[in-house]
Order: sequence, then structure tokens, then C-alpha cells
Amino acid sequence: MKLGIDVCQSTVAKYMVKPSRAGGQTWKTFLKNHKDGIVSLDFLVVPTVSFKLLYCLVILDHSRRRILWTGVTFHPTSEWLARQITEAFPWESAPDYLIRDNDGAFGLVFRRRLEAMGIRDRPTSNRSPWQNGHVERLIGSVRRECLDHVIIFGEAHLRWIMRCYVDYYNSTRTHLSLEKDSPDTRTVQGIGAIRSVKWLGGLHHQYVRI
Repeated sequence: MKLGIDVCQSTVAKYMVKPSRAGGQTWKTFLKNHKDGIVSLDFLVVPTVSFKLLYCLVILDHSRRRILWTGVTFHPTSEWLARQITEAFPWESAPDYLIRDNDGAFGLVFRRRLEAMGIRDRPTSNRSPWQNGHVERLIGSVRRECLDHVIIFGEAHLRWIMRCYVDYYNSTRTHLSLEKDSPDTRTVQGIGAIRSVKWLGGLHHQYVRI
């Protein structure tokens, strides 16, 4: 305009560089920046041989992708969930943040327990499972690698199966996000004969040097 050229404002706006999105950090950035203090949880729904439904609570640590806790019940109430949180994080081991979905079981008793323990509750948006992607991926792995191949007889049986899988997952199974290490760090073995160790009744194998 100062050069004597009359240009429509909409034309100028068309060619202006669009500003970057303002505001706070994105959800992905939040997860990355605070991963050492974040845990997430979700439910596995597991049918038994008698077609009853069991609910398996899984709590995952984001920093090392470690399974911290599993609990099994036929009726996941707010009181039961509050007790699971207390047992999963005794003394001073409570995380800074907990990510969960909006399941109705996460009631007032559960939320008050989190507050009393100093855990900041971070429920995801409705119909947004990607916001809890780490534990969603874990649940998919549990199904594909274990529960899809096993018939569950009851509550005690599922607890035992999950204990076996947690031992395998934490101590043996490697992750690309951990630079091909396991949640419980494994040392590189360069000397010795290679042997196979069975996990979960032979569903998976660990190869070690002896």
C-alpha cells in the first residue's frame, strides 16, 4: 500500500506464512518430557472356559516400559481399584502422573486415593485410545503373545498366567524404544554356546549363552 499498489487483504493473507500452533505442549511432548514420572493403566477383558468375563488390570511404567502391577477380578469396583493402586505403589514409590481412560469403574473412591497419594490424575479424552497408546499396545501384545493361545479356567489361573507373562515381558522381551533392551536391563553375552530357554510353556523362547 505504501508503494501505491492496492492489494486486497485476502490476497495478502493467502501468501502469508501461517503461524505455528500456539499454546501449551502437545500430548506427545508431555509424554516424552515426563515419561520418568508417568504410569498408565487399563483393563484386559478375558473370557473364561465357562464364558464368564474376568477383568485384568495392568499398570505400565513409561520410562522403561515395565509392567509394574497386574490384578484380576470379576467385578472391578472403585474400591477394588483404589486398593490395587495402594498395593502397586507402597511407601514413597507413587508416580507423578497416572493416565487412564474414562471407565465408570474409576469412581470417587479411586480418585480420592490418587489425590491422597499425591498422584496427578490424567484421564484421556473420550474415544481417544491413542492418548493412552503405551498401555494399549501392551494389552495388544498380551493378547497376541499369550492369552489368544490359552484357555483360562478361572481367576487363580489368569493370575498365574499373567505372573508368568510379566516375568517374560520384564526380564526377556526386547523393545525398539529401549534400543533393543528389555525393561529389566540385559547384558550382552558374547561368549559361550547358545541355548534356548522356554517361556510360557514354549510359546516364547529366550536364547542365551552358557
